[in-house]
Amino acid sequence: MSNTNIVAALNDLLFTPEADLQAAVDRHFAPDYRQRTNGTWDERDGFTAHIAHLRTVVAEGGVEVHEELTDGRLYSDRHTVAVVKKDGSTVRTEVYLFGEFAADGRFRRIEETTLMLSGSEEDRNLGSAR
Repeated sequence: MSNTNIVAALNDLLFTPEADLQAAVDRHFAPDYRQRTNGTWDERDGFTAHIAHLRTVVAEGGVEVHEELTDGRLYSDRHTVAVVKKDGSTVRTEVYLFGEFAADGRFRRIEETTLMLSGSEEDRNLGSAR
């Protein structure tokens, strides 16, 4: 199996709302997946709850990868996520991501730091909101 990447994962998770959430998580994230966003760790279930919440807030959006590097099981990138929320407001966030793939090519671990480029103060924690 080839490795996933952040664009494929976010398109399935956030920007294809009709896709089954659990199937999308299973496609891109290993059973022992863990994620740290801005210093806070989540296990796979917590991450899935976060994505479920975002699906109630996000109407549409996209991902632009500025830099991306894969070295064996290691993955890193710098990307910008732009979303239009269901209330019509917009948020742009730059993400610095370091990750690790499981043997089957799915993400096993992601550690990321986010920087909100535009949006309201209430959107500052969108990257970890539930």
